[in-house]
Amino acid sequence: MLELFLTFLKIGVVSFGGGYGMISLVREEALAHAWLTQDEFINMIAVAESTPGPIAINMATFIGSQEYGILGSALATLGVVLPAFTIILIISALIKNFIKYKGVQAFLSGVQPCVVALILSTAATMLLSSLLGFEHIGDSFEFNIVGIIVLPIIVLISALWKKWKKKKPSPILLIIISAVLGMILSPIFSM
Repeated sequence: MLELFLTFLKIGVVSFGGGYGMISLVREEALAHAWLTQDEFINMIAVAESTPGPIAINMATFIGSQEYGILGSALATLGVVLPAFTIILIISALIKNFIKYKGVQAFLSGVQPCVVALILSTAATMLLSSLLGFEHIGDSFEFNIVGIIVLPIIVLISALWKKWKKKKPSPILLIIISAVLGMILSPIFSM
């Protein structure tokens, strides 16, 4: 359990950019420790995204619970939250208007491209593994026909929603539509 706590503490310490920036780090650690398989990780993201709360905390709680029950979920969640909580507590207690300092602005300017790269890398990895069944160099492709059909439908729904409603659709709505489409299409294409 100590390893679980320390792993999520490390993720919390080195993660910038919020929960989505943490996804690739959580993936690497979960796979390296054999806490989850690639398929379980992708399913966990869907569950973590569709439940209330920040995705990184939901992921930590889920993995901790799966490994060590309620105590594991508490330790993993504490580990991932503690660094950000401590840093914000120190910053708010010691420095007013922290963001206006040139050094802080330079630091954030340097971190932002890395966060974008981590998010894009995670998206590409998820796309390759969930739709094409490709996880490692040398693997053959195993096409997920249902996923390949659902993805453009969701993109189209999202684009039309933005055009007609002049705002982004709720991620929860898109997840529910995806789930319903998956339940409808899976029996058709698994024959």
